[in-house]
Amino acid sequence: MSSYTDRLHALREQLKADRLDGFVVPLTDEHMSEYVGAYAQRLAWLTGFQGSAGSAVVLPSQAAIFTDGRYTLQVRQQVSAADWEYVPVPQVSIASWLGEHAPEGGRIGYDPWLHTRAWVEEARKALAERGAELVAVDTNPIDKVWPGKPAPSDATLSVQDDAAAGKSSAAKRAEIADWLHERKADAVVLAALDSIAWAFNIRGQDVSHTPVALAYAIVNADGTADLFVAPEKMTDAVAQHLGNACRLHPRDAFAPALAGFKGKRVAADPGSAVAAIFDALDAGGAKVLPLRDPVILAKAIKNPAEISGHKAAQARDGAALSRFLKWFEETAPAGGLTEMSAADKLRAFRDETGVLKDLSFDTISATGPNGAIPHYKVTAESSLPIQPGELYLVDSGGQYADGTTDVTRVMPVGHASEEMKDRFTRVLKGHIGIATAIFPVGTCGAQLDSFARAPLWEVGLDYGHGTGHGVGSYLSVHEGPQRIAQPFYPGGQALEPLKAGMFLSNEPGYYKGGEYGIRIENLVLVVEKPVPGAEQPMLGFETLTFAPIERTLILPKLLTQNELAWLNDYHSRVLQIVGPLLSGDELQWLEAKCAPVS
Repeated sequence: MSSYTDRLHALREQLKADRLDGFVVPLTDEHMSEYVGAYAQRLAWLTGFQGSAGSAVVLPSQAAIFTDGRYTLQVRQQVSAADWEYVPVPQVSIASWLGEHAPEGGRIGYDPWLHTRAWVEEARKALAERGAELVAVDTNPIDKVWPGKPAPSDATLSVQDDAAAGKSSAAKRAEIADWLHERKADAVVLAALDSIAWAFNIRGQDVSHTPVALAYAIVNADGTADLFVAPEKMTDAVAQHLGNACRLHPRDAFAPALAGFKGKRVAADPGSAVAAIFDALDAGGAKVLPLRDPVILAKAIKNPAEISGHKAAQARDGAALSRFLKWFEETAPAGGLTEMSAADKLRAFRDETGVLKDLSFDTISATGPNGAIPHYKVTAESSLPIQPGELYLVDSGGQYADGTTDVTRVMPVGHASEEMKDRFTRVLKGHIGIATAIFPVGTCGAQLDSFARAPLWEVGLDYGHGTGHGVGSYLSVHEGPQRIAQPFYPGGQALEPLKAGMFLSNEPGYYKGGEYGIRIENLVLVVEKPVPGAEQPMLGFETLTFAPIERTLILPKLLTQNELAWLNDYHSRVLQIVGPLLSGDELQWLEAKCAPVS
């Protein structure tokens, strides 16, 4: 179709044919994934929005797109104000908006494979107050009007060997079986793709930048399992790895299989198992236990093999990033670089490691005003030339068989203003505040979030995203349940207690709309912190990411002696870990960048 306006019109015509007065379009798939395959990119196809979180509602004469503070600028650049109203979340929920705008007595459609049961109940209640009803569709109406819609990936599975995983799939399934026995349950449905990948020690290529496969699984109380995956995705090696205790079925056999649990107690996670799964279990006569996926916490607490692998991945990734930063510093002032060409060069440095599997997300390569868009995605159309006087922000990461990385650095192109340096140093102070935090067992990320914001708050500034997210082990770059954020920030559970073994990002920032953006991001590991005289167990963070923090942007006078000590110790560690992987001019450059700041 020639334009997004045409696509919106086509959907409205289809809704008329389906006897619907509206439809809800989330950005997710049948597994409630954050990042989805091309076949599930319905929101992007309909609206042009390229962010990783959002939803839309289409009514006969109104249409609204819902995004959080990370995308305030981006959504306005990519989605037409002539066709769409911009609605902020969490300030306004989709359900409440429907309760005010849905036609009285109208029929609002939703795809039960793309929403949680909690969302369905909330929306149904809001619509009932308006005399309208929520209607489950058998076929998503966007799929009916999307010509050339991509098919789901048919890429084959691979094995994550036990040495990298740190525990066999059989041992993991036995632990799930123990969990089921404790709850007197017969089985648990695993719908989250990364949970399935972790529990079965398999990886896939069905979602860009996230090594997962489109599948469902049911783990039984006897330790056996049923894996539902397209037959063409299997290999003899994967089948042998899974063994006889794992029965294989086509992916489309999953929904019918849910009818076979009459009288059985079946656990399903309300956060990752969609409404259609609960509906099918109910219809089949199962006693459904709405419990959190038992893999979630087990996956988040990394074992020694996963931690060791991650550190190895971080070292090689830090060397690749350091090589890029040197190249950028020497190349950018002469002109000729663009956001796209810089991102491609960074990818090339990672490729030169010889073991890069993929990027862990689309590189945020942003100069000047694009840097003020926290989740900016560079495209051929948006790519700006990198010019003197600007700040260049690069947020990137790699997927390696032994670890997933995520790091952000900022570089000046020539001269940086005093204001830029002030903001950069305040962001650095917040970063150090998290890196050096010591806190009692039971502390959650929401209690730490203000440590990162305080230096900005002192001068009336803030940033509109969370401070830290969980990270997987050669899995999702955004992983729960842990998060460092304000208590009810969308996209994570900031009230989850932090536990030793969890990976998180530490990424405060500052964004001046239309001018520049700053973010400093390292990954950290929650570790036990012995404190002399402590009356209770204490935790803290071990920094895992090593690459120089741009010294020309730092105002030492704003740093305390303890902060300076942390910075200099950090750079000493960068030299110790990354230095041996560099040589010649690159090593000399790194030594200069890591010299003590006073």
